Amino acid sequence: MPFTAIQSEKLSRAVVEQIEKLILRGILEPGERLPAERDLAERLAVSRPSLREALAELEERGLIHRKAGAGIFVAEIIGAAFSDPLIDLFSRHDEAVFDYLSFRRDMEGLAAERAARVGSDTDIAVIKEIFAQMERAHSNRSGAEEARLDADFHLAIVEAGHNIVMLHMMRAMYRLLREGVFYNRQALFRQRVTRSALLDQHRAIRDAIAVRDPEGARSAVEAHLDYVETAMLDLRRAERNEAIARQRLQHTRNN
Repeated sequence: MPFTAIQSEKLSRAVVEQIEKLILRGILEPGERLPAERDLAERLAVSRPSLREALAELEERGLIHRKAGAGIFVAEIIGAAFSDPLIDLFSRHDEAVFDYLSFRRDMEGLAAERAARVGSDTDIAVIKEIFAQMERAHSNRSGAEEARLDADFHLAIVEAGHNIVMLHMMRAMYRLLREGVFYNRQALFRQRVTRSALLDQHRAIRDAIAVRDPEGARSAVEAHLDYVETAMLDLRRAERNEAIARQRLQHTRNN
């Protein structure tokens, strides 16, 4: 973890500010365990009493929490933007699904443009590595793994855009996506033709960001999410037709 030695008259305040910034920038993620107290004090070059004072303030403010016998963790501060009733409402209406995809198209297009322009070499290396894992999962025909890596790939692009408001907002959105609130992504990755098309689209996104082509990166993301929307429409149509066919068959058997 990127902790640095503290140099300040008020050591506990400096510790608080450093950990705050790491959480704010998304470097320390919700649920992530902090180093043991002794180790963290050494990394920050502060006394343990100063560290404890800082941790107590962070805990009081709800940014970290302690688990008995397990350590100190970054609090789960992402995902509270939507109430449970609203999440349930999202999950039951197609309108929310397609509005969500439209929102992602706009936000991720901008994020990809930013990633190509301001992303570090390390950011781009992370994007490339996740795509390499996607290729391996594709070769192994692991739809569930491809779906998981799909979310990781897109979030890595948002992270590479270095906009902290966008980062936290999109992390909350991806959390709901992983939980299947909006749609079952694994259903898309179970279809051979769709899987291949999605992999090609992710490759185009990676390539545009890697050569630092902002407009190309944005266009690639927009084309990808347009495709996802069309694929979801086709999937929903097929599901409805299948349901109608089952009802007709049941009706025939009953008569």
